Amino acid sequence: MSLVACISLALLFSSSTRCTPQSPNPSNQWLQPRSERDSHSEVFPAEFMWGVGSASFPTEGSWDADGKGMSIWDQFTLQSPPGASSNSYAQFEEDLEAITFLGVNFYSFSLSWSRIFPNGTGAVNQAGVDHYRNMIRKLKEVNLEPVVTLYHWDLPQALQERFGGWLNSSMVQIFSEYAEFCFRTFGAEVRYWITMHEPFLMAVQGYGTGTHAPGMRGGRLEPFIAAHNLIRDLLSRSPPSVQAHAEAFHIYDTLFRPHHHGDLSISLGSHWVEPLHGQVTPTNLALSHKAMDAVIGWFAEPIHGSGDYPDSLKKEHRGVIPEFTSEEQARVRGSAHFFALAFGVETQRVGRAVARYGQEVKLDLRGALMWVKRAYGDPRVLVSQSGWYSEGSMGIEDTTNIYIIKKFILQVMQAVTRDAVQVFGYTAWSLLDGFEWSHGFTMRTGLFYIDFSEPERRRIPKTSALFYRSTIRENGLPLEQEEEEETVRRFPCTFQLGVAESTLQVPVHPVFSQFSDPHLYLWNRSGDGALSLVSGVSLLDRPPHCSDSLSVQRLLNRLRLSGSAHFRFALDWGQLASPLGLNPESVRFYRCVLRELRHSGIQPLVTLYHPSYRSPTLGLPEMLQANGGWRNQSVVEAFANYASMCFREFGEFVSMWITINEPNRLIEAYARNPEEKLAVTRFLLLAHAKAWRVYDANFRSQQGALVSLALHADWVEPANPFLESHKEAQQRFLLYELARFLDPLLPRSGLGQNSSSSLVGFLAEERAELKGALDFVALNHFTTRLVAPGRKHSEALDPDWILMIDPSWPVSRMGQAVFPPGLRRALVWVTKRYGPGKNIVITSSGVDDQALHEDWLRQRFIQSYLQEALKALRSDGVPLKGFYLWKLQDHQDLRFGLFSSTTHHSRPKASVALYRDIITSHGFPSLADSEPRPCQIPQRHCAVCILIGQNKPLLFFSACVTVSVSLLGAALFISALKTRRMRKMEMNTIPERISTIRVAHRRNISRLRRE
Repeated sequence: MSLVACISLALLFSSSTRCTPQSPNPSNQWLQPRSERDSHSEVFPAEFMWGVGSASFPTEGSWDADGKGMSIWDQFTLQSPPGASSNSYAQFEEDLEAITFLGVNFYSFSLSWSRIFPNGTGAVNQAGVDHYRNMIRKLKEVNLEPVVTLYHWDLPQALQERFGGWLNSSMVQIFSEYAEFCFRTFGAEVRYWITMHEPFLMAVQGYGTGTHAPGMRGGRLEPFIAAHNLIRDLLSRSPPSVQAHAEAFHIYDTLFRPHHHGDLSISLGSHWVEPLHGQVTPTNLALSHKAMDAVIGWFAEPIHGSGDYPDSLKKEHRGVIPEFTSEEQARVRGSAHFFALAFGVETQRVGRAVARYGQEVKLDLRGALMWVKRAYGDPRVLVSQSGWYSEGSMGIEDTTNIYIIKKFILQVMQAVTRDAVQVFGYTAWSLLDGFEWSHGFTMRTGLFYIDFSEPERRRIPKTSALFYRSTIRENGLPLEQEEEEETVRRFPCTFQLGVAESTLQVPVHPVFSQFSDPHLYLWNRSGDGALSLVSGVSLLDRPPHCSDSLSVQRLLNRLRLSGSAHFRFALDWGQLASPLGLNPESVRFYRCVLRELRHSGIQPLVTLYHPSYRSPTLGLPEMLQANGGWRNQSVVEAFANYASMCFREFGEFVSMWITINEPNRLIEAYARNPEEKLAVTRFLLLAHAKAWRVYDANFRSQQGALVSLALHADWVEPANPFLESHKEAQQRFLLYELARFLDPLLPRSGLGQNSSSSLVGFLAEERAELKGALDFVALNHFTTRLVAPGRKHSEALDPDWILMIDPSWPVSRMGQAVFPPGLRRALVWVTKRYGPGKNIVITSSGVDDQALHEDWLRQRFIQSYLQEALKALRSDGVPLKGFYLWKLQDHQDLRFGLFSSTTHHSRPKASVALYRDIITSHGFPSLADSEPRPCQIPQRHCAVCILIGQNKPLLFFSACVTVSVSLLGAALFISALKTRRMRKMEMNTIPERISTIRVAHRRNISRLRRE
């Protein structure tokens, strides 16, 4: 790709901070970042005006025909004259055909001053007048509104020689007379007038750097200061360009507007500057504001603002910049009926060079429009120029221009619909290729290509013209979605709505020793918080239970909160493997996980090998990686042995297996050349096939599970949908990413009969082992990108394409575009190629979202991607059986997880509730859907149950205390009851005792008396 194209793409796809209107102070714009929620497409209001523009000098040609005088640009380019250029003067009929082809509402063009007044003043050239009258008449005949610019840099050379051009204050009166003549001659048919186009560039490049006509250099001062040479001898007078514009405005406003009912403005160019590296410090804010003042503010503040120059300019250039009198301020202020904003490449380039002040220049038209709204009183705005360059050698295939135009239109749309900027029209620049000022014919800006070596100068639409035409027809950039079908909005009862996780790590410390350790310990005996062994004491122990592991219980709690009955995770090959087989502690942990999942009614989908790109071994056992990893064929047999042991140890719990996760991504970690890519691809496929054969021969009859491998399956769209070469690049990409792994395993049908993945290198017995070694198709889908062909035309296994992102798609912080139709299209492509005989499962799909709780982007992703999956299932006949959301929990950063990391207390994000509701409803029933739920699934997940599960130790302790207290209370009650009974019995015997005593006493008395 060329340097120009690379720079264009870098500017196009660079991220930038956006703003929302909340304060009239324009500097606050950088303090209020725009939400990414705004990054989607819409349409413009019905009255929005679409246009295309051009300038006289680059396109008219015929520089000396029919009495035209010489302009300063004719003189400036004498050494390399533009010749006939686009020859629009003689071929306006063809221009008109090109304009009507686009379907625009208006055509913006400039008058050649020297074609009307060959000497700048005096005698009129009637041929020139008739030409422009004819142009305007023909535009009106086809209902096109002319937008006419009086002056687009091509000053008559006679005025330059006689007066010194715009350095002479006499130009104010001369320009006023020229403007009045044009208003009187053409004004009845013209509703929109532009006095001058980008006076900033005229001043800086014409009278400062000398790169534009008249080529005057301003001395040793920096380019921005040199731009003020045009006013250096005028003392208190304003710059001729500003004063000339103001005079022309008042002439039109007073004499012609009451009759013609038109509007007039001046086209002001702007760049957009943001604080360096996004650091919104007071210093960076002040410098960013100063940079905007130095370009757009230089002319906009007098005309649309206070009537005077920005304070930062006056302070920095005191003694150089002229001063306005109060009368001049009153006359200049408000001298425009609307704001005409030009946002083209030349202003960006010059602004970056002379008015950046150490900050960052961004290709953000929305930011510039918001600045206009805030700084200049919310005026009506016409985007009077918006476009980019392409190389002359690109011909009609200007793909980069398509996306720069699309980016600009999207930014205007967001300014209108989100920020309430009053933009009423957009001008694509330019209509035709021409002589691009100081760039000559080396750069092209036209929507229509012209071969300048061809005498006929045919207007051939570029692909950007086709795109702009379709955009106008749609009145914007509507979301690209498949047509809404009348279909069932629920998934089948057997559809798997699950969550996925990467490798489930075995805890470093023993997890089953809580009740198996017979020793007694004292805690904090020496004040250090440590456990001290009490010698000589041995306690009863018991076998370890799976419930002893807190990590397992926390995993189950998160799964219960998600509402999912399906969970995908990976085993850690590096931890499981040992010289003697499988590590017993790791086996025990994974068996406990699987057993607890089964007890909870959650079905596992287990991956044998999930490469870890943060690990130096890529998740392989160290010995295998030391021997070359997947470059060495020995890993094939090692993987088959490992798979066999896993099937034996865990197979009773597992109904679906994934052998290798994303082998089509893994090869990039190894492959350094096409031959190595071929070898690694071959070994990965053979390893999967051997593992599948092992299961099929030894375990399937007893366990009955399904085995597959999971491929990374992002979708691509042709970057330029108007070019066959881009459609071919799309097919090459899909063959490379998917077919080279699926073709050896599955028979092709339909779409697949006419294309080949061109994968070679298997022996006959290997091909036989590969054939049919797949029970279902497992795809990991995350995003969609644009693909364009490269220039190498290399072999099939050496990818030759360029990937990019459509700027109109929402994009996550990590750069993942959200384009839901891509999932459906990927599913349909696989089904067409391999037929509906094999079921498909989306084994991973998700998006990163930096929000700690309100993860709106993930919620949008879940809803829209599941809806596309449902359409593929119900409308396209895709045998889709499951969708696993990636992923359950963040490990460190806030990224893909439904739950935050342990650093953030493992809290559920807002998307958890959304996904749980979808699972509960098994789809998207409408509010009016009153039919009974097709899947009567008992509700296992209640808040009380989850609370109990999270607090088992505390509840057990509470139960023990409660039982102990109850038993103690019962014992005390029984003891008290017995005491009462004994006392009662004692009381009952007292009368008998008294009677006995009395009888005995009487007997004693009687005996004594007898004696």
